Amino acid sequence: MMKPLVSVVVPFYNEVENVPLLFARIAAVFADLPEYEYECVFVNDGSTDGTREALDMLRAHQPQVRPIHLVRNSGQSAAVVAGMRRAQGAYILTLDGDLQNDPADFPRFLELLQVHDVVCGYRAERHDTLVRKVSSRVANAVRNALLNDGIRDAGCGAKGFRKVCIEHIVPFNGAHRFLGALLRSAGFSIVESPVRHHARQHGISKYGIGNRLWRGIYDLLGVGWLTRRYVVIRVEGEED
Repeated sequence: MMKPLVSVVVPFYNEVENVPLLFARIAAVFADLPEYEYECVFVNDGSTDGTREALDMLRAHQPQVRPIHLVRNSGQSAAVVAGMRRAQGAYILTLDGDLQNDPADFPRFLELLQVHDVVCGYRAERHDTLVRKVSSRVANAVRNALLNDGIRDAGCGAKGFRKVCIEHIVPFNGAHRFLGALLRSAGFSIVESPVRHHARQHGISKYGIGNRLWRGIYDLLGVGWLTRRYVVIRVEGEED
């Protein structure tokens, strides 16, 4: 009997130090999950610091690693969607590439995916700067007030999906913050789960108030329109 395949999708942009460390943590988790096979779909989002070379070197020694190289830096959402669309697993788990998310939460995610379509992690104890914590809290409150998607921490990169969800994800710059709202509109069941969160040790954050505030408002208006207009197409005789 074939074991279910789990695809771990991670976007990387200038995270050369974190590539081998994150793979080692993922491999350690799946060593204790013998009932699953796994692949690591590591997406290089046009990095300029040696991330590409680190991924290719890892692939040469670890057959579970599948590097995907975007031809230019396209943003986190593009990298995540590119990886999810190329994932081969029945279950797709996502993490950020900065080591702040923890693969140790995967076993709980996989348990929840047996009865739910989507798992959204939330950082119960967040290790970030005060500015990032406050801006995230405000952004989540505004998003929930307008979309009523019930997701308390949309910016958390730790998420889980059944494969069937992927075709319902609309790609746009900023989509990774609205996956819960989009998939709820498509009729999928969503559950939240607390996740571990660690302080960044290597590299620098790619986000700040300046590059999130106005773009976030713009995206929020667009997603609000989209969720109200979203159409789910079902064909007689075909399974969902």
